[in-house]
Amino acid sequence: MKLFIFRKILLILIFILPLFSWSGCKKQVKCGCDGDVLRSMTNELMDRSQIIYSSDGSSAYFTVSNGYYYDTYYFCNPGEVYPKFKELAEDDQIILSGDLYWECTYMMNSSNSSYYSYYYKVYNINVTELKSYLYGK
Repeated sequence: MKLFIFRKILLILIFILPLFSWSGCKKQVKCGCDGDVLRSMTNELMDRSQIIYSSDGSSAYFTVSNGYYYDTYYFCNPGEVYPKFKELAEDDQIILSGDLYWECTYMMNSSNSSYYSYYYKVYNINVTELKSYLYGK
């Protein structure tokens, strides 16, 4: 009799416990400029010449060494930042701040290759500040 009750309880637990232990689906990170903020870049010091703008100011990016390769940062708001960029002298060092997001094409490609995602990262950045670094000038 005790063995029969034990089997019944065990059978019930086998079917009931998974219902309580399942935590649901994990939220997928949204990519792109309107996605989930990964982190903020604050007061990043760089040379103005590192930022590459298209001739009409409609797109911009820069690269930063990550120790293995280079990470690329595409501007979410290049047109908004372009007038500030044009005001800076060619040889100025600048301070750049903004929120970082995963770039969508990178997200799709990195899911297929661990090598690709380990050495090379691509972000979108919504630039909130771009100004000349005037220390010592």
